[in-house]
Amino acid sequence: MSAWIFLGIAICFEVTGTFLLKLSHGFEKWHWGALSIACYSACFWVLAPAMKVLPVGVVYAIWAGIGIVAAALIGLIAFGERLGSMQLACMAMVLVGAVGLRLTTTA
Repeated sequence: MSAWIFLGIAICFEVTGTFLLKLSHGFEKWHWGALSIACYSACFWVLAPAMKVLPVGVVYAIWAGIGIVAAALIGLIAFGERLGSMQLACMAMVLVGAVGLRLTTTA
């Protein structure tokens, strides 16, 4: 399997873990917290093969950048959270950077 696919799966687990962490209300709802920990664990398990092939800085920047944007979208859609125009502009720059890294990095 491609390192990029491993990275994509890791991002999905990380974003899901973040969503579940929000649902746990600070681990007051322990079952959501336990699922969040399981997702984060799976994320790192799947992220490791990507780091064997791709530069660690590129992997981490894309993982974090896409995670930031996805978490913000989930916050908007699922929790009704709002962001200001400057915050959205900064997230757009993060997304552009992540896409740029992907386009300029070969496995």
